Amino acid sequence: MALALRERGDEVRLTDRDPVSVRMATELGAGVPLEDGDGPADVAVIAVPPAAVAATLLDAQKRGLARVYTDVASVKSRPLREAAELGCDLTCYVAGHPLAGRERSGPAAARGDLFVGRPWALCPTPKTLPEAVEAVTALAEACGAQTVVVGAEEHDRAVALVSHGPHVAAAAVAARLEAAPEVALGLAGQGVRDVTRIAASDPSLWIGILSSNAEPVADVIDAVAADLAATAAALRAGAETDVTELLRRGGTGRRRLPGKHGDRAGTYAVVSVLIPDRPGELALLFQAAGVAGVNIEDVTIEHSPGRPVGVVELSVTPAAAQRLADELRARGWSVPG
Repeated sequence: MALALRERGDEVRLTDRDPVSVRMATELGAGVPLEDGDGPADVAVIAVPPAAVAATLLDAQKRGLARVYTDVASVKSRPLREAAELGCDLTCYVAGHPLAGRERSGPAAARGDLFVGRPWALCPTPKTLPEAVEAVTALAEACGAQTVVVGAEEHDRAVALVSHGPHVAAAAVAARLEAAPEVALGLAGQGVRDVTRIAASDPSLWIGILSSNAEPVADVIDAVAADLAATAAALRAGAETDVTELLRRGGTGRRRLPGKHGDRAGTYAVVSVLIPDRPGELALLFQAAGVAGVNIEDVTIEHSPGRPVGVVELSVTPAAAQRLADELRARGWSVPG
């Protein structure tokens, strides 16, 4: 967030209980350290785990750090409840949650474009002043995000379904790999990497998130576990129809997720290209797409273990797929199909 604001020329002050993090963030150009005597900021962003939001907000308000306050915790009901119990001024506080992140953490993992095009939930209360909502909305839009105003409880149920529950499911799948034989790991393809990517996140961070949204997350896990248990029973009984039904529901649910520009992800065609693993190949690939007049909507890369080649999957509009494939073949790339 700080990097995005600095790129616009905004003034950013940084403070953290870890001076090394502040120094690193400063060196990366995210802002300058907060000094005693600095006047109140337009907006103070609290970036701490959910359980620490309320106490941090109270301390910041007592110090008069800003005119408006927000946070980025991925749970909203608990911070709001605890902030009210502590006597925080809720008129100038807008609970927020930018829905973007990485499996890595810390200043070195920061990217100024992280929130571009991403949703940013705002959960004002009846006590929140309109000018506070306007200030935090402007902050989110300055980072390239799209704000969504939603109630705190509805937000927590929603993120349990689309973020917190899937994280637990990914961890459960990844945990199967802890004692996996080497032959299985050697056969691992992009599918298992996609499913388990977020399982690489910091467990100490995630236990705070999950415990702060325990009931909604538990409901999602129960539902997933019931589907998995029923599928296991169906496989053992040879009931292929029941298994097919879960796969069908899964496909339907996946296609409901919005893609780029709000389109459904399933509206794109995928052009697969075999490319050598050497400098400049991706640049040439994108250049060829430009020559063909094809806009690449999304891209994934699957490396071949033990071989200096990989498969790049380019998502494009269906009308452009054949044109792109022809251009790539004309330039010597291997394009299946």
